[in-house]
Amino acid sequence: MRIDGRGAGQLRRVRMTADYTKYAEGSVLMEMGDTKVICNASVEVGVPPFLRDSGKGWVTAEYAMLPRATGTRSRRDISSLKLNGRAAEIQRLIGRALRSVTDLTALDGYTVTVDCDVIQADGGTRCASVTGGYLALWLACRKMMERGLITRMPLTAQVAAVSAGVVDGEVLLDLCYEEDSSAEADCNIILSSSGGIVELQGTGEERPFTEQELKGILSAAKRGNAALFRAQKKIMDARG
Repeated sequence: MRIDGRGAGQLRRVRMTADYTKYAEGSVLMEMGDTKVICNASVEVGVPPFLRDSGKGWVTAEYAMLPRATGTRSRRDISSLKLNGRAAEIQRLIGRALRSVTDLTALDGYTVTVDCDVIQADGGTRCASVTGGYLALWLACRKMMERGLITRMPLTAQVAAVSAGVVDGEVLLDLCYEEDSSAEADCNIILSSSGGIVELQGTGEERPFTEQELKGILSAAKRGNAALFRAQKKIMDARG
């Protein structure tokens, strides 16, 4: 039994609340256990300079952890007048993941920015941001179609992410913070519903991990992401 009573291959409680905020074109409160992230997708006219006259739109992301998302207060980035390195790396990851399943030609002339704000952190914030961010993006694209801004759904597949790692010699799925901080190996695995690997981040924290352990991690992540795809699809199907 794990710290929170789960089995080795069991996700934390997953909850996705659509339309969580009033004004964003797409909005989701993404909860995985005690990790909670507000994902807002905003639609704006125009594209970055490198995409002008390209016939394409753009999807990007921003990520932030609010000051009291953890046990002690962290300083806002504005206090140092620059984005901290961890947040910059994570928001690039989220943007890459969302663009991997987006046909940018279907968004011609528009930019969709997905803001992922962590209001409570207990491990896996980047994975929750990718999973909730995708659903927020889907809701925004659906609203764009309803308003006649685009003619077809730009998203070609679903994308979701989950952590998995080795703790005390055992492969565990969806690590909470306490497990993450003591893991021998820690991976974040982003998959598409079409079956491909979008991105895999993995580190041997205490020791090098074996190929056999990596196979176990990937197998656990595949099962976890399949459950996340089902949770996303339930909301998508309800919206028609």
